[in-house]
Amino acid sequence: MTPSKPVARPTLHVLTGCTAVGKTEWALRWAEAFRGEIISCDSLLFYRGMDVGTAKPSAAERSRVPHHLIDIVPVAERMDVARYVALARAAAAQIGQRGRPILVVGGSGFYLQAFFSAVADEVEVSPAVRAEVAGRLAAGGLPAIVGELRRLNPAGLGGLDLANPRRVVRALERSLATGRPILELAAEFGRRPPPFADWDVVLAEIARPPDELERRIAARVERMLAAGLVEEVRTLAAAGLRDNPSAATAIGYREVLACLDGTLAPAALAAAIGARTRALVKKQRTWFRTQLPAHPVRPAGELRAPGDLFAP
Repeated sequence: MTPSKPVARPTLHVLTGCTAVGKTEWALRWAEAFRGEIISCDSLLFYRGMDVGTAKPSAAERSRVPHHLIDIVPVAERMDVARYVALARAAAAQIGQRGRPILVVGGSGFYLQAFFSAVADEVEVSPAVRAEVAGRLAAGGLPAIVGELRRLNPAGLGGLDLANPRRVVRALERSLATGRPILELAAEFGRRPPPFADWDVVLAEIARPPDELERRIAARVERMLAAGLVEEVRTLAAAGLRDNPSAATAIGYREVLACLDGTLAPAALAAAIGARTRALVKKQRTWFRTQLPAHPVRPAGELRAPGDLFAP
């Protein structure tokens, strides 16, 4: 009997980089050159109407190359990584069936990580448990829920960041919902395969020198304000922007909301957005270096053709 040949695994190309580095431009060039399609991995491009402040690819740009997972939910509706994974896998399968290359593009760390490691477990937290934990937090602050978490986990809390309320709340919710220690839950989670374990994932990062990126950030902020960011936020606020913390606290949107509320002077708006963008870029650089698999970093000034992005 002739042995069967192994079935080739499908490939996902993933392009990342800091905010304002130029991912959209190079993604379009790559997709056009190789007849590919783009899956967004930007946590704000999901939301309809969040266009100017997110530097969302324009209608003209999206007409050049098919894009997926952009404008899929109203601004008042929250997205989560488990939902994103399901949608991204479905989009990748559909693109693969058409025989076209796939390019994932974005710099949102938590969503980006879904292509390389497990990011969501199957623990379901009931509304009652969420309400209980929220009540403890409101009554006793962070020390109260840290104390309860320690009581329920006498073996320790591992590397949990006890100064991060969101992580502590989530840990207590999971501990109460399951009745199991968080170390045990973490070990079980660590054995879960990544959502894209059946794909070959090829990662590359675009980078620019700090002074060049600084100029690009300043120009980006100026363009957004000139393009009507304030009016966009005003419209979105009426559509429920404030009901979605992830969207309402996004760079640019939080600052404009503060202007509309009278807590930030309009003259200080551009500087405030620029400062938060630079802080985000600093965090992104660290995150890409420490949380992603080893990958090539492509200086934008050395890129000459789309094929350079993922060249060996």
